Amino acid sequence: MAVTPLAATEVARADAARAARAMRARHRREVIVQTTVAAIIALIFFSPIVYWFLVSVKPLPYTMTWPPVIFSEPIFDWYQVVILGMDPTIGAKTGVIYSGAAGDYYVIPSLVNSVVIGVLSTIISISLATPSAYALSRFQFRIRNNLITWILSTRMMPPVVAMFPLFWLYTQADQRLFSAIFGKGTSVLYDSLLGVLLVHVVVNLPLSTLLLKSFFDDIPTDLDEAAMVDGCTRWQAFTKVIWHYALPGMAAAAILAFITSWNEFLLTLTVTRTQFRTVPVFGSTFDVSAAGTEWGALAAVSTTAMVPVFIFVLIVQRNLVRGLTMGAIKG
Repeated sequence: MAVTPLAATEVARADAARAARAMRARHRREVIVQTTVAAIIALIFFSPIVYWFLVSVKPLPYTMTWPPVIFSEPIFDWYQVVILGMDPTIGAKTGVIYSGAAGDYYVIPSLVNSVVIGVLSTIISISLATPSAYALSRFQFRIRNNLITWILSTRMMPPVVAMFPLFWLYTQADQRLFSAIFGKGTSVLYDSLLGVLLVHVVVNLPLSTLLLKSFFDDIPTDLDEAAMVDGCTRWQAFTKVIWHYALPGMAAAAILAFITSWNEFLLTLTVTRTQFRTVPVFGSTFDVSAAGTEWGALAAVSTTAMVPVFIFVLIVQRNLVRGLTMGAIKG
């Protein structure tokens, strides 16, 4: 029996419809699987943060119980002490007798120190890393590869290696150099804003330089040549043309530098005693030998310290994603 053209067309349409339905069903299954996996990963990463927040709003007797008490009657006594600086003896529901005075738990000065040091170190790091990365990307000189390898090797060194040399350098510079210039007992580097700022700049500079070099590598050299043909010097080509194309990369590097500075603990602890303590160093004082770890106050401080970073990342996340994916797809 011969198949008419109309029947063949209907069969082809039915096959195409079945194939389209199968494709949509497969796409839905893939979306469900991907969403489930992403939700599980997000739960794994966010569950400690959520639990830490719950610790900051529960009485101390429920903090270290087994089985753990996830939810309890919320209290905000911890936040009243660490944010408002109220008398630590107010915590009738906290279940703990504080071992220090009200000022010992007041986090705002350390929070301000973290913001100031984070912003200043980020500005200085990006200002130094941008021309350095441009030079490494555009110029060919004898020790270029060795210099890049040395910069990369500094990221592989554990911070604990630099603790004692850094402490010795700061204290000796204050005792032998700055005391002779400014008077005995002068501390210019150790336990000072300048000393902490220098540490954070040194920590951020290698990563910022390497990251920005990859962005400059993705910018065509034809732009430099076209600018210099039009009469610009190399520096003018960089300042007037090239750096505008690297702005997403500079934003991404600045964000990562700020977060790194915000979280830096070990080297900051090494070069500070009582002044200019950042939030991570301030949080370490809540573990006292006489009274144990004051988990509620520590959780309140940690949760408070996370808020500025979350707000900052939410504001600039578009530039962060754009900068990190810049040059990933080339036409």
